[in-house]
Amino acid sequence: MHPNRHAIAFGSLVFLVVSVVVIIIGLLWAWPKYKVYKKEMDGIAALKEAEWSKQILIEEAKAREQAALMQAKARITLAQAEGEAKIVQAKAEGQADIERAKAAAEANRIIGESLKGNEEYLRYVWIKGLQDGSGERIYIPTEAGLPILEAGKAKN
Repeated sequence: MHPNRHAIAFGSLVFLVVSVVVIIIGLLWAWPKYKVYKKEMDGIAALKEAEWSKQILIEEAKAREQAALMQAKARITLAQAEGEAKIVQAKAEGQADIERAKAAAEANRIIGESLKGNEEYLRYVWIKGLQDGSGERIYIPTEAGLPILEAGKAKN
């Protein structure tokens, strides 16, 4: 063997041992720093996740509040429409009552005018009513305002 060769092999072995020792020392120095860095990154990630979760809850609450406001406005609008419909219906019914009253007044006026000066017809109607009556009692007031007391009761 060549003496130079031993020196190269020994130098390589020393370099290898020194390299391994340097790597081990580097790992022992870097590992705690990496653990701190990893925990810091985990904490930042957890904080971001919590912030997003909080933001989601806030947005959901806003959406629920907005939906509740829209429902309340819809109920108010519906109530207003129903109230207006009832007012319109009441006005229409009132107008119909007025028209019926006008028609009845006109009918009464026509009947009243047709009966003026028709005493004979009225007497005829009165006599027919007496004939058609089934045992009815008729009280006729006298001068003192007292009726004649059942002079001759109708036979039942």
